[in-house]
Amino acid sequence: MSESNPPSVRRAASIVRSLKGAVLPARLLLVAKTALAVGLAWMIAPHLPGVTDDYPYYAPLGALVSMYPTLMSSLRSSLQTVLGLVTGIGLAALVVVAVGPSWWSIPIVVGLGVLVSGTGWFGSGQEYIPIAALFVLIIGGQNADAYSLGYLTQMGLGVAIGLAVNILIAPAPLTDHATARVDAFQQHLAAHLRDIGNAVSESWPPAHDGWVHDAESLAETARSVQRALWEADDSRRGNFRAWFGPSDSSEAHERLDTLDKITHHIRDISDCLADTIWERPGGLTLDPALVGPLASACHAVADVIGQPQPLSPEAHRARGDAARSVRLLLETVDRRTFDVRRVMGPGVLTAMHLRRILMLTVREPA
Repeated sequence: MSESNPPSVRRAASIVRSLKGAVLPARLLLVAKTALAVGLAWMIAPHLPGVTDDYPYYAPLGALVSMYPTLMSSLRSSLQTVLGLVTGIGLAALVVVAVGPSWWSIPIVVGLGVLVSGTGWFGSGQEYIPIAALFVLIIGGQNADAYSLGYLTQMGLGVAIGLAVNILIAPAPLTDHATARVDAFQQHLAAHLRDIGNAVSESWPPAHDGWVHDAESLAETARSVQRALWEADDSRRGNFRAWFGPSDSSEAHERLDTLDKITHHIRDISDCLADTIWERPGGLTLDPALVGPLASACHAVADVIGQPQPLSPEAHRARGDAARSVRLLLETVDRRTFDVRRVMGPGVLTAMHLRRILMLTVREPA
């Protein structure tokens, strides 16, 4: 069996997608804002009063940890980081007051910091609990109080600068990007079902088996699109730029929920027919008389899935054509079952899933 998408090609495609993601406009804006926030923090940090100006290098770090793609994620991360720092410094203070830094007290307080961070209460700031405790005991040493004040103040300054930059240069809401991901996923599902129809009608084993590998990643793709929608929702909160765009992403969420259900049906069809084509354990024989009707039904239902406007006349006609194709498949299954006295396993399962997919694609007007 030849492979249309060998592992090296799929890895190369994944690398290209990753590189494209790194240079998206939203990502480049984050890069510029992060650089600006770090530069401002480093410029302002030496001018703080008292002992705090002895530790200016923590201000750029605070600015860095506060920069996230959305305002709400930046705010959450910043608060969690400060809370983690306060907790770590508090643990170190207990050691300083009680016994002082030593070869045995430092490992104990670091271990306690790791233990506390495992509660899940501190989010992205959990890793700073043992780090802050360790820095206060080792770097602060005899001047732990001054170091703690400088460390926390400079980090707080950096966080404040990062938040200010993120608010003043608000990131664009990610709603359009997430909606485009849903659109692409919809077309991907349609293409996958067409590939299944093509594979069934080819000489066996098919020359193209990319659909088999794609079926394994459909669920992960759905989860990735769901994360993109969550990030889009998060990007609207507290963002004045969201006032001028779509009001919400509820329709995209509804579409993705439908596509996720369709994904499960397509994966079942794909797994069943792959077992049949490559004669895997558990695979059932596909009667030759079913090949044409089954491929036609897959193609017709794929055309329905790929309709960009589900309420358009074109989509209505496509659903009618698909319903007739599935009905023809069922009639062929019934006739062959009677003729050969054998269950048409792949035909029955495919027809059942295709009918359920058609039912899912019927959406009422909002």
